[in-house]
Amino acid sequence: MIQELSEQELLRRNKLEEIRKAGIEPYPAEEFEINANAADIKANYERDKINYKDISFAGRLMMVRDMGKAAFAELQDSTGKIQVYIKRDEICPGEDKNLYDLLWKKWIDLGDFIGIKGYVFTTKVGEISIHVQSLKLLSKSLKPLPVVTVDKEGNAHDAVTDPEFRYRQRYVDLVINPKVRKTFEQRTAVINSIRTFLNNHSALEVDTPVLQSIPGGATARPFITHHNALDMPLYLRIANELYLKRLIVGGFDWVYEFSRNFRNEGMDRTHNPEFTILEFYVAYKDYFWMMKTTEQLLEKIAMDLHDTAELEVGDKKINFAAPYKRISIYDAIKEHTGIDVSKMDEVALRDTCKKLHLEVDDSMGKGKLIDTLFGEKCEDHYIQPTFIIDYPVEMSPLTKKHRTEEGLVERFELIINGKEIANAYSELNDPIDQRARFEDQVKLMERGDDEAMFIDHDFLRALEYGMPPTSGIGIGIDRLCMLMTNQVSIQDVLFFPQMRPEAKAVAEGEHSQTH
Repeated sequence: MIQELSEQELLRRNKLEEIRKAGIEPYPAEEFEINANAADIKANYERDKINYKDISFAGRLMMVRDMGKAAFAELQDSTGKIQVYIKRDEICPGEDKNLYDLLWKKWIDLGDFIGIKGYVFTTKVGEISIHVQSLKLLSKSLKPLPVVTVDKEGNAHDAVTDPEFRYRQRYVDLVINPKVRKTFEQRTAVINSIRTFLNNHSALEVDTPVLQSIPGGATARPFITHHNALDMPLYLRIANELYLKRLIVGGFDWVYEFSRNFRNEGMDRTHNPEFTILEFYVAYKDYFWMMKTTEQLLEKIAMDLHDTAELEVGDKKINFAAPYKRISIYDAIKEHTGIDVSKMDEVALRDTCKKLHLEVDDSMGKGKLIDTLFGEKCEDHYIQPTFIIDYPVEMSPLTKKHRTEEGLVERFELIINGKEIANAYSELNDPIDQRARFEDQVKLMERGDDEAMFIDHDFLRALEYGMPPTSGIGIGIDRLCMLMTNQVSIQDVLFFPQMRPEAKAVAEGEHSQTH
């Protein structure tokens, strides 16, 4: 693809050549040692001035106010922005004055990385700044940044809001939109909060295979690849459940994994084909224990991030403090449709879905029909954290049968703000029952259900060695981060969400194939 350069880009490339001709390396290899950052200077200078007399600082040039023989500028590092003061006679004494005029006034552009040495002072208007005694070009920027101005109140003007640009060029988005950086720092804080909770309960963090010979642990369409050396198909994992339960068989009492999963399905505001799930499995526990533990975990995350359990999410306030409401899936459907489907067979369920104008087909079994009913007619109504419990056995091929209710299993989904955040079971540990459930999934696959499960014979063999009573859960980290950071789209909590090809690239690719 031939890159068309703008006038600004051509001008910067010309400057690059001039800099090199002057004997200045625009991308120096040697280390530039840094001993302070913007946030530290602003927070601590006034009470500890003695330690800011010899500062070495580096950042991206974001603003310049030139005043002839001097200039004020703004540098941005990973912690924020700080003003710097540059005086020609100090950084380029004597015959080097021409170098100042060339390097600083002609060759350096907004977006360049600059290293400076100097001391901190407070300007006449009270702004903490760095008085520059020497400067060095560390990296020349060849593309101009979008110009975003910020007023004294901190309000951004001309901010880039186009999602297509922001998601595709996240590296620019992070530079010009400080709130974006904050979102991703909070995402890390969510994960650290979870890790602390689990590690404090002596859980063991583990890694399981991403490339799998059987795409098990969930009902989803997988991505398929091929291993050349073994000459066999492999699948990118859709879930890590079956491997974690193998570890329970092996004798661990509590294991967890932050799992990168892949599902070859649609994309929308709450779905990305590549996503992160936390799964953990605990021996000798059931789904009642897991509900209480989930409440404790989510309340802790909210408190760790915001010092309150009640968060603003869009125009709603959501309270993560325990306890959460519990309602069976059949009761939820009856509550929001007026229809009792608990005794219906597959034919009656399909007819009910059609009467409610839901899209269904003959490949969908009883479980998928009920899932469609709940998803389309009920899910959006549950804004506050709610456990939807006691699913029909057809919906849950890996879940233990209910201890008192025939035809149900001990499963819950946690719904918050109208979306599933977590899915958990009392795990099925009867290998005979598990084999029969897998065989039922094969029958659905033969009917055309491309999300039905394969039979995992090795997992069945593991169960035959014996797995203790176990409870497990999967929590959608991306959706949870949307809630905890008040974002409306999953793309806003993923650094690099999956995107369709750029229209121009597609057009040029098609053109090149015709020649």
